[in-house]
Amino acid sequence: MDHNTTSWRKSSYSGTESNCVELAMTVERTAIRDSKAPDSGALEVPRGAAIALFTQLRAH
Repeated sequence: MDHNTTSWRKSSYSGTESNCVELAMTVERTAIRDSKAPDSGALEVPRGAAIALFTQLRAH
């Protein structure tokens, strides 16, 4: 995934604050990065693993 050309999405809960994470998704991968430091890299995981994580976070 090319992080420079990828479309990143920030949570609507963050408002104008930059204390959040941003997500970028493709069919196969999900990337997660710190919105305060977008040039410091991103964590990429298989999309299925990201969906499982988000499902668990919503449950708690």
